[in-house]
Amino acid sequence: MPEPTSLASWTRALRKQLDALGLDSAELCRQAGLDPQWMDDPNARYPLKATTRLWELAVEASGDPAIGLRVSRFVSPTTFHALGYALVASGSLREVFERIVRYHQVVSDALTLQLSREHGRYLFRLQLPEGSVPPAPEAIDAFIAIYVRTCRNRLGRDYAPLAVALTRPEPPDPTPWHSVLRAPIQFGAEENRLEFSCADFDCHLDDANPELAEHNEKVLNRTLEVLQPLTWERRVRQTIEVQLPEGVPSADKIAQALHLSLRSLQRHLADEGCRYDSLLDECRQNLALQHLRDASSSLSEISYLLGFADTSSFNRAFKRWTGLSPGQYRDSLV
Repeated sequence: MPEPTSLASWTRALRKQLDALGLDSAELCRQAGLDPQWMDDPNARYPLKATTRLWELAVEASGDPAIGLRVSRFVSPTTFHALGYALVASGSLREVFERIVRYHQVVSDALTLQLSREHGRYLFRLQLPEGSVPPAPEAIDAFIAIYVRTCRNRLGRDYAPLAVALTRPEPPDPTPWHSVLRAPIQFGAEENRLEFSCADFDCHLDDANPELAEHNEKVLNRTLEVLQPLTWERRVRQTIEVQLPEGVPSADKIAQALHLSLRSLQRHLADEGCRYDSLLDECRQNLALQHLRDASSSLSEISYLLGFADTSSFNRAFKRWTGLSPGQYRDSLV
Protein backbone atom coordinates (compact mmCIF):
# COMPACT_ATOMS: atom_id res chain seq x y z
CA MET A 1 0.00 0.00 0.00
CA PRO A 2 1.25 3.55 -0.73
CA GLU A 3 2.33 5.58 2.28
CA PRO A 4 -0.45 7.81 3.68
CA THR A 5 -0.10 11.54 3.13
CA SER A 6 -1.64 14.76 4.43
CA LEU A 7 -2.07 18.29 3.13
CA ALA A 8 1.15 20.22 3.54
CA SER A 9 -0.82 23.35 4.45
CA TRP A 10 -2.34 21.55 7.46
CA THR A 11 1.16 21.34 8.98
CA ARG A 12 1.31 25.17 8.97
CA ALA A 13 -0.84 25.18 12.12
CA LEU A 14 1.87 23.21 13.95
CA ARG A 15 4.52 25.59 12.64
CA LYS A 16 2.58 28.56 14.00
CA GLN A 17 2.41 26.89 17.41
CA LEU A 18 6.15 26.27 17.37
CA ASP A 19 6.85 29.85 16.28
CA ALA A 20 4.66 31.13 19.11
CA LEU A 21 6.94 29.25 21.51
CA GLY A 22 10.00 30.96 20.03
CA LEU A 23 11.21 27.81 18.26
CA ASP A 24 12.63 27.61 14.73
CA SER A 25 9.79 25.77 12.99
CA ALA A 26 11.43 25.89 9.57
CA GLU A 27 14.55 24.17 10.89
CA LEU A 28 12.48 21.51 12.66
CA CYS A 29 10.64 20.86 9.37
CA ARG A 30 13.94 20.41 7.57
CA GLN A 31 15.16 18.02 10.27
CA ALA A 32 11.98 15.98 9.74
CA GLY A 33 12.60 15.88 5.98
CA LEU A 34 9.84 18.35 5.09
CA ASP A 35 10.28 21.26 2.68
CA PRO A 36 8.68 24.28 4.44
CA GLN A 37 7.93 25.96 1.09
CA TRP A 38 5.47 23.21 0.20
CA MET A 39 3.06 24.63 2.79
CA ASP A 40 2.32 27.49 0.36
CA ASP A 41 1.16 25.04 -2.31
CA PRO A 42 -2.55 24.21 -1.72
CA ASN A 43 -2.13 20.83 -3.43
CA ALA A 44 1.18 19.70 -1.90
CA ARG A 45 1.15 16.70 0.45
CA TYR A 46 3.62 15.38 3.03
CA PRO A 47 4.22 11.65 3.73
CA LEU A 48 3.07 10.28 7.09
CA LYS A 49 6.54 9.18 8.19
CA ALA A 50 7.92 12.72 7.87
CA THR A 51 5.00 14.44 9.59
CA THR A 52 5.18 11.91 12.43
CA ARG A 53 8.85 12.78 12.82
CA LEU A 54 7.96 16.49 12.95
CA TRP A 55 5.51 15.84 15.80
CA GLU A 56 8.25 13.95 17.67
CA LEU A 57 10.67 16.84 17.19
CA ALA A 58 7.99 19.33 18.23
CA VAL A 59 7.38 17.52 21.54
CA GLU A 60 11.12 17.23 22.14
CA ALA A 61 11.85 20.90 21.36
CA SER A 62 8.87 22.31 23.28
CA GLY A 63 8.89 19.87 26.18
CA ASP A 64 5.10 19.83 25.82
CA PRO A 65 3.46 16.40 25.31
CA ALA A 66 0.10 18.17 24.87
CA ILE A 67 1.28 20.34 21.98
CA GLY A 68 -1.21 18.69 19.62
CA LEU A 69 -4.11 20.08 21.63
CA ARG A 70 -2.83 23.62 21.28
CA VAL A 71 -2.53 23.54 17.49
CA SER A 72 -6.31 23.88 16.99
CA ARG A 73 -6.23 27.60 17.79
CA PHE A 74 -4.17 28.18 14.64
CA VAL A 75 -6.64 26.35 12.39
CA SER A 76 -9.10 28.31 10.22
CA PRO A 77 -11.42 27.33 7.35
CA THR A 78 -8.64 28.09 4.86
CA THR A 79 -6.41 25.46 6.51
CA PHE A 80 -8.48 22.69 4.94
CA HIS A 81 -9.39 24.61 1.77
CA ALA A 82 -12.76 23.64 0.25
CA LEU A 83 -13.56 21.29 3.13
CA GLY A 84 -13.23 24.12 5.65
CA TYR A 85 -15.73 26.26 3.77
CA ALA A 86 -18.13 23.36 3.27
CA LEU A 87 -18.11 22.75 7.04
CA VAL A 88 -18.77 26.42 7.81
CA ALA A 89 -21.78 26.35 5.46
CA SER A 90 -23.28 23.12 6.87
CA GLY A 91 -26.79 23.20 8.31
CA SER A 92 -26.20 21.07 11.44
CA LEU A 93 -23.36 19.45 13.35
CA ARG A 94 -24.48 16.11 11.96
CA GLU A 95 -24.05 17.53 8.47
CA VAL A 96 -20.63 18.92 9.50
CA PHE A 97 -19.41 15.50 10.59
CA GLU A 98 -20.97 13.70 7.64
CA ARG A 99 -18.86 15.93 5.40
CA ILE A 100 -15.77 15.37 7.53
CA VAL A 101 -16.24 11.62 7.10
CA ARG A 102 -16.86 11.90 3.37
CA TYR A 103 -13.97 14.21 2.55
CA HIS A 104 -11.36 13.66 5.26
CA GLN A 105 -9.06 11.96 2.76
CA VAL A 106 -8.55 15.34 1.13
CA VAL A 107 -6.80 16.40 4.37
CA SER A 108 -5.21 13.07 5.34
CA ASP A 109 -5.64 9.44 4.34
CA ALA A 110 -3.84 8.12 7.42
CA LEU A 111 -7.20 7.52 9.14
CA THR A 112 -10.66 6.26 8.24
CA LEU A 113 -13.49 8.16 9.91
CA GLN A 114 -16.93 6.83 10.81
CA LEU A 115 -20.08 8.48 12.17
CA SER A 116 -22.89 6.36 13.62
CA ARG A 117 -25.88 6.82 15.90
CA GLU A 118 -25.84 4.29 18.72
CA HIS A 119 -27.52 4.07 22.14
CA GLY A 120 -29.02 7.54 21.93
CA ARG A 121 -25.84 9.40 20.94
CA TYR A 122 -23.62 10.00 17.93
CA LEU A 123 -20.25 8.22 17.89
CA PHE A 124 -17.46 9.65 15.75
CA ARG A 125 -14.57 7.21 15.34
CA LEU A 126 -11.03 7.78 14.04
CA GLN A 127 -9.97 4.37 12.79
CA LEU A 128 -6.67 3.08 11.44
CA PRO A 129 -6.84 1.34 8.04
CA GLU A 130 -5.80 -2.30 8.28
CA GLY A 131 -2.04 -2.74 8.00
CA SER A 132 -1.33 1.00 8.30
CA VAL A 133 1.18 2.70 10.60
CA PRO A 134 -0.62 4.91 13.15
CA PRO A 135 -0.14 8.68 13.06
CA ALA A 136 1.61 10.39 15.98
CA PRO A 137 -0.62 10.54 19.08
CA GLU A 138 -0.13 14.33 19.02
CA ALA A 139 -1.68 14.39 15.53
CA ILE A 140 -4.71 12.52 16.88
CA ASP A 141 -4.89 15.02 19.76
CA ALA A 142 -4.81 17.85 17.23
CA PHE A 143 -7.65 16.43 15.11
CA ILE A 144 -9.77 15.69 18.20
CA ALA A 145 -9.26 19.25 19.47
CA ILE A 146 -10.05 20.69 16.03
CA TYR A 147 -13.32 18.74 15.84
CA VAL A 148 -14.37 19.93 19.30
CA ARG A 149 -13.38 23.49 18.40
CA THR A 150 -15.48 23.21 15.24
CA CYS A 151 -18.50 22.37 17.41
CA ARG A 152 -17.80 25.35 19.68
CA ASN A 153 -17.54 27.68 16.70
CA ARG A 154 -21.11 26.72 15.77
CA LEU A 155 -22.80 26.16 19.17
CA GLY A 156 -20.82 28.38 21.57
CA ARG A 157 -17.50 28.34 23.37
CA ASP A 158 -18.83 26.33 26.34
CA TYR A 159 -19.81 23.34 24.21
CA ALA A 160 -18.32 19.96 25.11
CA PRO A 161 -18.79 16.41 23.81
CA LEU A 162 -20.37 13.77 26.04
CA ALA A 163 -17.17 11.69 26.19
CA VAL A 164 -13.75 11.20 24.58
CA ALA A 165 -11.74 8.00 24.11
CA LEU A 166 -8.03 8.07 23.21
CA THR A 167 -5.74 5.14 22.50
CA ARG A 168 -2.72 7.02 23.85
CA PRO A 169 -1.67 5.99 27.40
CA GLU A 170 -2.72 8.34 30.16
CA PRO A 171 -0.07 11.09 30.41
CA PRO A 172 1.59 11.87 33.74
CA ASP A 173 -0.40 15.12 33.81
CA PRO A 174 -3.74 14.79 31.97
CA THR A 175 -4.83 18.31 32.96
CA PRO A 176 -4.33 19.86 29.47
CA TRP A 177 -6.59 17.24 27.87
CA HIS A 178 -9.35 17.83 30.41
CA SER A 179 -8.96 21.61 30.11
CA VAL A 180 -9.28 21.61 26.32
CA LEU A 181 -11.88 18.88 25.81
CA ARG A 182 -13.92 19.45 29.02
CA ALA A 183 -15.38 15.96 28.89
CA PRO A 184 -14.81 12.57 30.55
CA ILE A 185 -11.72 11.06 28.89
CA GLN A 186 -10.78 7.39 28.65
CA PHE A 187 -7.04 7.00 27.99
CA GLY A 188 -5.61 3.70 26.73
CA ALA A 189 -8.88 3.00 24.91
CA GLU A 190 -9.30 0.52 22.07
CA GLU A 191 -10.15 3.32 19.64
CA ASN A 192 -10.06 7.09 19.26
CA ARG A 193 -13.65 8.31 19.57
CA LEU A 194 -15.82 11.34 20.29
CA GLU A 195 -19.39 10.98 21.60
CA PHE A 196 -22.02 13.65 21.07
CA SER A 197 -25.59 14.43 22.11
CA CYS A 198 -28.18 13.71 19.41
CA ALA A 199 -30.06 16.90 20.27
CA ASP A 200 -26.93 18.98 19.71
CA PHE A 201 -26.10 17.24 16.44
CA ASP A 202 -29.56 17.43 14.92
CA CYS A 203 -30.45 21.06 15.71
CA HIS A 204 -30.42 23.48 12.75
CA LEU A 205 -27.63 26.06 12.52
CA ASP A 206 -28.83 29.54 11.57
CA ASP A 207 -25.80 30.48 9.45
CA ALA A 208 -26.12 27.51 7.06
CA ASN A 209 -25.53 28.15 3.36
CA PRO A 210 -26.48 25.09 1.27
CA GLU A 211 -25.40 26.73 -2.01
CA LEU A 212 -21.90 27.47 -0.70
CA ALA A 213 -21.63 23.96 0.77
CA GLU A 214 -22.67 22.38 -2.54
CA HIS A 215 -20.15 24.46 -4.52
CA ASN A 216 -17.28 23.39 -2.26
CA GLU A 217 -18.39 19.75 -2.38
CA LYS A 218 -17.92 19.83 -6.16
CA VAL A 219 -14.34 21.01 -5.63
CA LEU A 220 -13.80 18.29 -3.02
CA ASN A 221 -15.17 15.57 -5.28
CA ARG A 222 -12.76 16.58 -8.05
CA THR A 223 -9.90 16.49 -5.55
CA LEU A 224 -10.89 13.02 -4.34
CA GLU A 225 -10.95 11.72 -7.90
CA VAL A 226 -7.33 12.82 -8.31
CA LEU A 227 -6.21 11.45 -4.93
CA GLN A 228 -7.93 8.09 -4.96
CA PRO A 229 -6.54 5.36 -7.23
CA LEU A 230 -9.08 3.43 -9.28
CA THR A 231 -9.26 0.52 -6.84
CA TRP A 232 -11.67 -2.39 -7.18
CA GLU A 233 -13.64 -0.86 -4.31
CA ARG A 234 -14.15 2.37 -6.28
CA ARG A 235 -15.02 0.44 -9.44
CA VAL A 236 -17.63 -1.59 -7.57
CA ARG A 237 -19.09 1.52 -5.91
CA GLN A 238 -19.39 3.29 -9.26
CA THR A 239 -21.05 0.28 -10.87
CA ILE A 240 -23.48 -0.12 -7.96
CA GLU A 241 -24.53 3.53 -8.26
CA VAL A 242 -25.24 3.10 -11.98
CA GLN A 243 -27.34 -0.03 -11.48
CA LEU A 244 -29.30 0.86 -8.33
CA PRO A 245 -32.26 2.50 -10.16
CA GLU A 246 -32.85 -0.90 -11.82
CA GLY A 247 -33.09 -2.63 -8.42
CA VAL A 248 -30.56 -3.88 -5.89
CA PRO A 249 -27.72 -5.41 -7.94
CA SER A 250 -26.36 -8.75 -6.83
CA ALA A 251 -22.62 -9.31 -6.51
CA ASP A 252 -22.84 -11.62 -9.52
CA LYS A 253 -24.45 -8.89 -11.64
CA ILE A 254 -21.75 -6.38 -10.65
CA ALA A 255 -19.06 -8.96 -11.46
CA GLN A 256 -20.56 -9.45 -14.93
CA ALA A 257 -20.61 -5.67 -15.52
CA LEU A 258 -16.91 -5.54 -14.61
CA HIS A 259 -16.14 -8.59 -16.82
CA LEU A 260 -15.11 -10.69 -13.83
CA SER A 261 -16.19 -13.97 -12.33
CA LEU A 262 -17.95 -13.71 -8.99
CA ARG A 263 -15.00 -15.42 -7.30
CA SER A 264 -12.53 -12.95 -8.84
CA LEU A 265 -14.62 -9.99 -7.69
CA GLN A 266 -14.82 -11.35 -4.15
CA ARG A 267 -11.06 -11.98 -4.12
CA HIS A 268 -10.25 -8.45 -5.36
CA LEU A 269 -12.48 -6.90 -2.69
CA ALA A 270 -11.07 -9.16 0.04
CA ASP A 271 -7.53 -8.11 -0.95
CA GLU A 272 -8.61 -4.48 -0.30
CA GLY A 273 -10.33 -5.37 2.99
CA CYS A 274 -13.86 -4.96 1.61
CA ARG A 275 -17.04 -7.00 1.38
CA TYR A 276 -19.67 -6.56 -1.30
CA ASP A 277 -22.68 -6.38 1.02
CA SER A 278 -20.99 -3.65 3.11
CA LEU A 279 -20.15 -1.59 0.01
CA LEU A 280 -23.71 -1.91 -1.25
CA ASP A 281 -25.11 -0.70 2.07
CA GLU A 282 -22.64 2.21 2.26
CA CYS A 283 -23.42 3.29 -1.31
CA ARG A 284 -27.16 3.38 -0.64
CA GLN A 285 -26.66 5.31 2.60
CA ASN A 286 -24.37 7.92 1.02
CA LEU A 287 -26.67 8.40 -1.94
CA ALA A 288 -29.68 8.70 0.37
CA LEU A 289 -28.03 11.54 2.29
CA GLN A 290 -27.22 13.34 -0.96
CA HIS A 291 -30.69 12.92 -2.50
CA LEU A 292 -32.48 14.07 0.65
CA ARG A 293 -30.67 17.41 0.47
CA ASP A 294 -32.44 18.00 -2.86
CA ALA A 295 -35.86 19.29 -1.86
CA SER A 296 -37.22 18.64 -5.37
CA SER A 297 -36.80 14.85 -4.97
CA SER A 298 -39.72 13.07 -3.33
CA LEU A 299 -39.19 10.16 -0.94
CA SER A 300 -40.74 7.78 -3.46
CA GLU A 301 -38.31 8.98 -6.15
CA ILE A 302 -35.35 8.53 -3.81
CA SER A 303 -36.58 5.05 -2.88
CA TYR A 304 -36.64 4.15 -6.58
CA LEU A 305 -33.15 5.61 -7.24
CA LEU A 306 -31.73 3.55 -4.38
CA GLY A 307 -33.31 0.32 -5.56
CA PHE A 308 -35.91 -0.07 -2.79
CA ALA A 309 -39.15 -1.84 -3.57
CA ASP A 310 -41.20 0.83 -1.78
CA THR A 311 -40.94 3.86 0.49
CA SER A 312 -41.51 1.88 3.68
CA SER A 313 -38.46 -0.31 2.93
CA PHE A 314 -36.41 2.85 2.40
CA ASN A 315 -37.73 4.30 5.67
CA ARG A 316 -36.65 1.21 7.63
CA ALA A 317 -33.18 1.16 6.08
CA PHE A 318 -32.62 4.89 6.61
CA LYS A 319 -33.66 4.65 10.24
CA ARG A 320 -31.19 1.79 10.69
CA TRP A 321 -28.43 3.95 9.20
CA THR A 322 -29.11 7.21 11.02
CA GLY A 323 -31.67 6.67 13.77
CA LEU A 324 -34.00 9.07 11.94
CA SER A 325 -36.70 8.64 9.33
CA PRO A 326 -35.99 10.25 5.92
CA GLY A 327 -38.64 12.86 6.67
CA GLN A 328 -37.10 13.74 10.03
CA TYR A 329 -33.67 14.02 8.42
CA ARG A 330 -34.99 16.30 5.67
CA ASP A 331 -36.85 18.47 8.19
CA SER A 332 -33.63 18.94 10.14
CA LEU A 333 -31.98 20.46 7.05
CA VAL A 334 -34.50 23.29 6.82
